[in-house]
Amino acid sequence: MIINIQPILEHEKVILYPLQDMDFEGLYLTASDPKIWEQHPNKNRWKKEVFKTFFDGAMQSKGAFKIVDKSNGAIMGSTRFYDYNEQENSILIGYTFYAVECWGQGINHAVKTIMLDYIFQFVEKVNFHIGANNVRSQIAIGRLGTTKIDEQEVTYFGEEPKLNYVYSLSKNEWLLNKPASKN
Repeated sequence: MIINIQPILEHEKVILYPLQDMDFEGLYLTASDPKIWEQHPNKNRWKKEVFKTFFDGAMQSKGAFKIVDKSNGAIMGSTRFYDYNEQENSILIGYTFYAVECWGQGINHAVKTIMLDYIFQFVEKVNFHIGANNVRSQIAIGRLGTTKIDEQEVTYFGEEPKLNYVYSLSKNEWLLNKPASKN
């Protein structure tokens, strides 16, 4: 099956646009805050040369997005679909980060909701890699109804392997448990 893993996705608060080469400087401006990366597997992604490797991996994934605030056009962060597995009928969502001012505002929930609503038209399961030390993201992903299913070393593009927790969500779980008030 051919799945477009880089459509334009929209919510009342945000728009996810397919990431393009010309987005580097704007996205780096958002990503250059060291606080964003404190709990992520690579704490140095705020450095331009390290972020460039991250960005190059995003471009090569052909599933990355820039997240834009609909109210003012500001770049809020990035996320992506990656590693579609036809045999398991699954895909991963990850490599997500947000500007600090977006934290606690419901942005991650809105972004993940539109991504899950879209991708569950095509797959039966979505997995998430979350850094073992990224407690903030572990809490956030749990709010979506995911289950921790594994721990594994993940080699991010151009980086050393890091311990990640793998969380999973099936289409049926999403459809049964998705909070109506957060759609």
